[in-house]
Amino acid sequence: MQSEIRDIGLAPSGRQKIEWVKNNMPILSGLEKQFLKEKPFQGVRVSLSVHLEAKTAYLCEVLAAGGADMSVTGSNVLSTQDDVAAALAATGMKVFAYHGATAEEYDRHIEMALSNKPNIIIDDGGDLVGLIHSKRPDLGEDVWGGCEETTTGVIRLKAMEREGILKFPMVAVNDAQCKHLFDNRYGTGQSVWDSIMRNTNLIVAGKTVVVAGYGWCSKGIAMRAAALGAKVIVTEIDPVKAIEARMDGYDVMTMKEAAPHGDLFVAATGCSQVITVEHMLTMKDRAILTNAGHFNVEVDMEALEKAAVEKKETRKNVMGYRLENGKWVNVIAEGRLVNIAAADGHPAEIMDMSFAVQALSALYILNNKGTLENKVVDVSAEIDDVVARRKLEAWGIEIDRLSPEQEKYLNSWNV
Repeated sequence: MQSEIRDIGLAPSGRQKIEWVKNNMPILSGLEKQFLKEKPFQGVRVSLSVHLEAKTAYLCEVLAAGGADMSVTGSNVLSTQDDVAAALAATGMKVFAYHGATAEEYDRHIEMALSNKPNIIIDDGGDLVGLIHSKRPDLGEDVWGGCEETTTGVIRLKAMEREGILKFPMVAVNDAQCKHLFDNRYGTGQSVWDSIMRNTNLIVAGKTVVVAGYGWCSKGIAMRAAALGAKVIVTEIDPVKAIEARMDGYDVMTMKEAAPHGDLFVAATGCSQVITVEHMLTMKDRAILTNAGHFNVEVDMEALEKAAVEKKETRKNVMGYRLENGKWVNVIAEGRLVNIAAADGHPAEIMDMSFAVQALSALYILNNKGTLENKVVDVSAEIDDVVARRKLEAWGIEIDRLSPEQEKYLNSWNV
């Protein structure tokens, strides 16, 4: 099957982007050298659905270096970069994605990426796994297992596990320490504000920022907003996380209470209808709404489209909606994942760790095929340790090790 992309002529631009991130991803570069030598994925079919930009492309090339037969698509219709997709296709890899695809085209690309009947799945949000379990079980007949990149996808997988319908094991890459502690917090924290600032050209200092949720992504978003000089309000449903937000120095309110105060809103909960039209009607004129969760349901865009009495593009990637009370709200990137749908996503050094976990988790699935239960599987402590130590090595940092006496002390009850 041939690739389905916008324009193969864009490949040189995409190759430049891939080479840039490669030079800033030392852990993956080390794995590429290891895989080239060992060829652990020789003859293994891998289907991947992750935001298709340069860092993801390099992960694909690292797995291909290990012998994997890669079939690739994106995980969001606005996050695919056409020049990067072209660069991958130019290597002979099968690529099915382009920027701005319709919902029907996106679904077709997901199906095309699975048409090779993969042995291993690498998912971001659960769309590959979802299609196999809902409409095309035949495409999953040869799957040994897979890996899930993000919080939303893990939530979907755990729901499937609870219902007893998950057909193969899936490693929860998102829950690895070297993923959520750094990618979700520092990666999301930086990339969300990079996107908001480049798409609005407005200052953050002096504004009131409302952050919905206080998981690892939201912690990073709130931390960076405060560092930029904003006053931060956090909304939560979890009392423990609400206490944590308050002790971290932020105001804590319900969204109903917070809505009239906010200048900028960022939802990162993994839930739907977090910011509703009811909230919007009480907001300041020209408040800015964004979503940092995987799906475009946290800001209730469907209800907003119906409620607006006027709609116009107010800036590239920013859509303005006038409500019945005469006030406007501005939504960045159609309420989709703001940091990747309207910017370049997480920094390369952050994704170096996350994608190293992905690559090693795919290897774990390969090495343990047929032995794992059809459940959501934790990333092994060994993988976290390998990635963390390689990151420190890349920085030129050494840390202490326990002496035999210290190990004995820590493992003894009679001290």
